[in-house]
Amino acid sequence: VQLQASGRGLVQAGGSLRLSCAASGHTFSSYGMGWFRQAPEKEREFVAAISWGDSSTYYANSAKGRFTISRDAAKNTVYLQMNSLKPEDTGVYYCGAERRIGPNPDLWDYWGQGTQVTVSS
Repeated sequence: VQLQASGRGLVQAGGSLRLSCAASGHTFSSYGMGWFRQAPEKEREFVAAISWGDSSTYYANSAKGRFTISRDAAKNTVYLQMNSLKPEDTGVYYCGAERRIGPNPDLWDYWGQGTQVTVSS
């Protein structure tokens, strides 16, 4: 099972960036997928998730109204569109897969390698 994240970048505050996460090696038809991020010396925190069944979406308060998670079932890929980026959005973003999605990263089964997002002020 592999999750391959892409879309790392350096953007100015107020800019946009889209992250992608492609899943392979497993049929994720019963898995939700999501994004977490980790800033230096901080714990990994939930950003957004999408269920695979009905595509229900969930967001951290910090992401609501600015980030949009979506998925392409045919490509087994999930996206995170990030708009109005702020310096506090800086961190390593990880995509994950889990049957029962939730905000606790310890309960997620699969992780991608992480991709760096840096937002300059």
